[in-house]
Amino acid sequence: QVQLVQSGGGLAQPGGSLRLSCTASGVRLNYYAIGWFRQAPGKEREGIACIGISDTIPTYAASAKGRFTLSRDNAKNTVDLQMNNLQPEDTAVYYCATDSYGGSCSLTLINEYDYWGQGTQVTVSS
Repeated sequence: QVQLVQSGGGLAQPGGSLRLSCTASGVRLNYYAIGWFRQAPGKEREGIACIGISDTIPTYAASAKGRFTLSRDNAKNTVDLQMNNLQPEDTAVYYCATDSYGGSCSLTLINEYDYWGQGTQVTVSS
């Protein structure tokens, strides 16, 4: 049984940092494309960062580039999202997800991701 369990998140002030972690069981994350997504109230879910099986450099959305860093630890079977210089517009529920069918990752083809974490609230407010 595949399960993705998220941890981290919470409340940060503008300019602050938070780290999200996604730990997998029942699947080796280095065998799948992995993505981080977020959904703000009243908005569609959007891709923030992802990494394919053979990628050494993650792909980032424009809103995340330069501020967010995706890292994969194959030994721990985790994927983290380090978020720096957070802004109020980053407030959303964040999800990790795996694409068990494709080797490459996509920030837009959200339906290709078949296993999802439970979601973690990130709130950026002063």
